[in-house]
Amino acid sequence: MTLTRRSLLISAAASAAAHAQRVPRSTWKPKLGILGKYTPGNVAFAKQEGFSSIGLWANPKTLLDPDIVTDEQVEKARAAVRSSGLYLSVIGAVQNHIAPDPDARSRANASFGKVIALAGKMGAPFVGTSSGTIPGKALDQQVAEIVRVYTEKYFPLCEKHHVRILWEPWPGGPNIATGPVGYEALFNAFGNSPHVGLQYDPSHLLWQMMDPIQTARDFIDKIYDVHLKDTEVRWHILRKSGIHPLTNEQWWRYRLPGLGSIDWPAFFTVLMDAGYQGAMNIEHEDDLYGWPYRDDDFSEEYKTGFRLAHQFLRPFVPA
Repeated sequence: MTLTRRSLLISAAASAAAHAQRVPRSTWKPKLGILGKYTPGNVAFAKQEGFSSIGLWANPKTLLDPDIVTDEQVEKARAAVRSSGLYLSVIGAVQNHIAPDPDARSRANASFGKVIALAGKMGAPFVGTSSGTIPGKALDQQVAEIVRVYTEKYFPLCEKHHVRILWEPWPGGPNIATGPVGYEALFNAFGNSPHVGLQYDPSHLLWQMMDPIQTARDFIDKIYDVHLKDTEVRWHILRKSGIHPLTNEQWWRYRLPGLGSIDWPAFFTVLMDAGYQGAMNIEHEDDLYGWPYRDDDFSEEYKTGFRLAHQFLRPFVPA
């Protein structure tokens, strides 16, 4: 048999392909955690239950309220998280960064600047938020204003504190980053900016009748943090009353992972294929399991919800 250069190349390519198929992937080990208000007790609970990450809110009237928290309090909180061994993935704070009222915008920008600084002091790489919105304005006008405000007000602080801003697709807030159309407009406008990305929560896309799996696949390179929350579509209400029930019944509601309509194996496969190794924090907004909790510390009923979600998720997410 005469070996030609072409046959050698074909044989080499086939051998390489077969070898690639046999090479095992690295183990998928993202960080599974919870999201909540900061208290030493909540941090201890996360550690006790075997979670490996945590996300914390820095909203008004929490212990990490950015407008009133002191450096001493921040250092105590940082020390508590570090001693627990948990990975602090994100600090969350909702603001309308481009509020149409100048005074409201000024207050929001100042407060969010403090959140970025707080994240840096706490050692969190990300701040989760909404994009901001000016209701009634055209999409391109809102995007242009978001780019201008972020570039002027936030990006110098992001560079200083080594923090990236992530948008959650929450349609109930001051937000245009609620799905693919908003994502495309924003990322096209920001180009390859290292200062923005996505805090992906599939539950928000599902009740908006978007495809959370395909959207995750399309924007996987922009996903830096994940919220694990489910959405239950209450078909017995929807089929009878439509999306605007005259009785104001809610035709959808947030649930713990596994109790709604998210295809979790498909979602996790997208993350696995991409080699995502970041945090995935359970965002518990299931009112059948103690949400909302009134005090800073998690209630016992609320903790039960986290435990049930943990039991459901563990087979998909190796410890």
